[in-house]
Amino acid sequence: MELFLKEYLTHLKLEKNLSVNTVSSYKNDLTSFNSFLKDKNIDDPSNVTSEHISVFFKILKELGLSGTSSARYFSSLKGFFLFLLKNKYIVKSPIEKLSSPKLSKKLPAVLDVAEVEKILSQPITNNKLGLRDKAILELFYACGTRVSELINLKVNDLFLSDEIIRVLGKGSKERLIPIGSSAIKWINDYLKCSRPLLMKKSKSENYLFLNSCSSKLSRMGIWKIIDRYVKEAGIEKEVHPHTFRHSFATHLLEGGADLRAVQEMLGHADISTTQIYTHIDRDYIKQVHKQYHPRG
Repeated sequence: MELFLKEYLTHLKLEKNLSVNTVSSYKNDLTSFNSFLKDKNIDDPSNVTSEHISVFFKILKELGLSGTSSARYFSSLKGFFLFLLKNKYIVKSPIEKLSSPKLSKKLPAVLDVAEVEKILSQPITNNKLGLRDKAILELFYACGTRVSELINLKVNDLFLSDEIIRVLGKGSKERLIPIGSSAIKWINDYLKCSRPLLMKKSKSENYLFLNSCSSKLSRMGIWKIIDRYVKEAGIEKEVHPHTFRHSFATHLLEGGADLRAVQEMLGHADISTTQIYTHIDRDYIKQVHKQYHPRG
């Protein structure tokens, strides 16, 4: 099993070009399953049955694993056995006729426009960190980026004169996202008045948003920034960085934006940078953003 796992993970990394984090998640899931099989003295994937897999998921449920995590495990196992089947290492997939664990129907928290405006108005922008925080909040809401995309933005990913930023999304896929005039204004102010005070060439590596130690911000750093201003705004909802992404998409769609355009902005479509504008024209995406985003 361990040899097959190693080959599969190499396949994901080199042939599928998945990100390090994604491959690591697959590795963790499949290593847990392999440990379960070892306890049952199974070391050949041909001897794995659907009953074994069902018992494994029963154990995960008893351990209190969430529906989302269980579904991820299921996806990991399904991909692994499909790989073995395609390469003729097994003649039948034991997971083929099993159903993925059901996910809860709970919808993500969304802020209304007034709540977003209240949060965005909290940073005191006459100091370097307050101005940085204002630019971060504005960009989050303007572009609907993931946290990982925002903290890894570099100065040369900004094309503000074209009202566009470039982000590196899941699976190392690049995409371009329109950015509204409000966010552009605050990012320009940050670049002019704040970032030079935070930057040190030996540490900053051209990252856009820097902490007080001149390095790029961490996920926890972003979470603390958002938590602070949500509390100062008196918002009692549970708000985290992804809430701005959900709110971004919801407000565009509620305003009448085309679903396909919003999917492109969020990076849900699995297309490369060179293909992106064969699906939707660049000017059209910018037009949709400007017309339907509250701060476009």
